Amino acid sequence: MNRLIILCSLLAFSSCKTETKVEGIANDQLQKPKKIIFLIGDGMGVSQLSSAYFYGEEEPNFSRFPVVGLIKTSSTSKITDSAAGATAFSCGKKTYNGALGLDADSNRIENIVEFLKSINPQVGVGLVATSSITHATPAAYYSHVESRELADEIMLQLIRSKVDFFAGGGKDYVFKRGDSIDLYAEMQKAGIDLDTTAMLKKNWEEGSRYGYLLAKDGMPSAPQRGNFLLRASVAAIDFLDSRESSFLMIEGSQIDWAGHDNNGEYLKEEVLDFDRVVGAALDYAEKDGNTLVVVTADHETGGYTLAGYRSEDGSSRNYDSIVPSFSTGGHSSTLVPVLAYGPGSELFSGIYENTEIYRKMLIAMMGLE
Repeated sequence: MNRLIILCSLLAFSSCKTETKVEGIANDQLQKPKKIIFLIGDGMGVSQLSSAYFYGEEEPNFSRFPVVGLIKTSSTSKITDSAAGATAFSCGKKTYNGALGLDADSNRIENIVEFLKSINPQVGVGLVATSSITHATPAAYYSHVESRELADEIMLQLIRSKVDFFAGGGKDYVFKRGDSIDLYAEMQKAGIDLDTTAMLKKNWEEGSRYGYLLAKDGMPSAPQRGNFLLRASVAAIDFLDSRESSFLMIEGSQIDWAGHDNNGEYLKEEVLDFDRVVGAALDYAEKDGNTLVVVTADHETGGYTLAGYRSEDGSSRNYDSIVPSFSTGGHSSTLVPVLAYGPGSELFSGIYENTEIYRKMLIAMMGLE
């Protein structure tokens, strides 16, 4: 009962029963996951997800989800950036574009990692991305800054955070900083085993933290980076497997970058790479039985469309040929998909605000005891 009171207070529920009710399912029938794997396809709208069905050689792993929803993606502006979008997921609050872990008035707000660790310090936390690990989406789970551009400060906050495992790019924010801080020495003091050469599996030691920074900034694009995202994600899952409870965020960062570039081939490869990782997460969840897997996006990028061929003068069309096209080099306000599997997945159907992802994950994991 105390846990429910704490949760309701944190989330400022006016009515706990109303906020946690799922249509057709009694509150006491909702299953409670011990672990969450949260996968973010940055910039992945419905059309980006759809591309996996047209360009993949096999049925996409997206098809394995029994629960589907949609989220609204605005920040305090009509169109969000990745920082504000990630803060909505990690903190449950709308904020201004560029801000990480702050509310609309620039006040620091607790993120889901900090909250879970405050309830149980033994909860394992992992972050994986194909961007720099200081990039907007992963940074929202450990940093509190007014600008996503403060990469040196964000990396420092990562080292001083409660994140147990991280993998991505970002070596320059350790070894080529714009300040005089010896961050590698800070890492050693923090008990972080840092690898900057390869994504090698290790004999995980209890109480240790592990970091992989394998590029100066962002990782190379797919397929140039090989199976980094899959290997890093599987390593994170393996590292967290021994923990009774854990939270793992995995980002397919460069779906967004491909959208900004209006590059259909780049986008296709990134979506297919992300889908393989989704499959690995689902495989683990199916075996484990206590893991909730949620897939979504912070926003759509590029105004991407899978359209039939049309001649330049509009006189002829071919609906047997798909020609990907883009309407913008930026983000759009379109709704994006949510897919969920495992205990607590019932909470994720419907159409709702991006901030509800945070609340639904906490409600699922904390339970209604």
